[in-house]
Amino acid sequence: MTNEAPPKRSANVSIPVLAGLPFQPPVEPMLSKVAEAVPDGGAFLYEPKWDGFRAMVFRGHDDVFIQSRDLRPLDRYFPEVHDMLLARLPAGCVVDGEVVIAAPWGLDFDALQLRLHPAASRVKKLAAEIPASFVAFDLLATGGEDIRHLPQSERRTRLEALLAGAEAPLYLTPVTRDHPVAVDWLQRFEGAGLDGVMAKPDSDPYQPGKRAMFKIKHARTADCSVAGFRWHKSGRDAVGSLLLGLYDEAGTLQHVGVTSSFTTEKRKALVEELAPLRENAIAAHPWRQWAEAQEALVRMPGGQSRWSTGKDLSWEPLRVERVVEVKYDHLQGNRFRHGATFLRWRFDKAPEDCRYDQLEVTTPYELTKVFRA
Repeated sequence: MTNEAPPKRSANVSIPVLAGLPFQPPVEPMLSKVAEAVPDGGAFLYEPKWDGFRAMVFRGHDDVFIQSRDLRPLDRYFPEVHDMLLARLPAGCVVDGEVVIAAPWGLDFDALQLRLHPAASRVKKLAAEIPASFVAFDLLATGGEDIRHLPQSERRTRLEALLAGAEAPLYLTPVTRDHPVAVDWLQRFEGAGLDGVMAKPDSDPYQPGKRAMFKIKHARTADCSVAGFRWHKSGRDAVGSLLLGLYDEAGTLQHVGVTSSFTTEKRKALVEELAPLRENAIAAHPWRQWAEAQEALVRMPGGQSRWSTGKDLSWEPLRVERVVEVKYDHLQGNRFRHGATFLRWRFDKAPEDCRYDQLEVTTPYELTKVFRA
């Protein structure tokens, strides 16, 4: 039994009290820390890293509550998942997992983001058109018993018993103890849209809020043009992020993401360093029309289309004369899936030489084969 203090409930979020559970939501999920390679030399359970929304499922006697990683309800956005879990999970269990959308070509994170819509009518329509699935990978309670104190390996055994015979759209994540198999998964499963591999010490209990697991993600580098920047949230004395671009086959500079991995000292130094590139930057800028239409939140080429309410998307144009080398994990469509890591300036390379054709092409892999692994 764990003795951690319960996380605070938000005054603006309605969280139900469910009968038949040994503990109530919210519960902070167990987290992970980055490893450069798949760890070996110890007792680990290796699993695919799913690219979706982390979700903790509480199945009470009469209802289900789906909690997000930040302790908020997800049920209203995924009513079809709520109803499916209510019908298929036994009362008294708490399951940790991921809400995903499984498309014919693999996991579709863009479609998943569309599901976070404020209008109930739109949510209902999208639930029918692009239904989501749930992938389970840990068990915190079963039969009304708190099992967070049990080792990972025993929780996995109980999870397998709980979900024996599970069928789509409810899945049990594959697992292996074989290090070479996990290394192979890291390479092959990316083609189905997965995000890497997880390594979980098999003797560890469930540790809410603790970085007790390892995540191993793909790491690649790319040379990108720098076309603009955003101010840091602290004010106009520091740069928050650099806007990155790559040229496509038609010669259009597409916005592929940002890099913001700077120290406070470097952020302030960048203000002066980039100042010369701000002079007359808009005159011949490839994103001129998008810079001038910022108030309307018009998308620049390659820009995100996610529901962005409350986000400051304003940016400052720079003359496209600088090239930066960054580290990234993988592409989502024609953009970097996550923020890229700054490595160095490339003063030896011209911006127009920064094209998509430099990027590694991922070999497609069938998602159904991942579930059968």
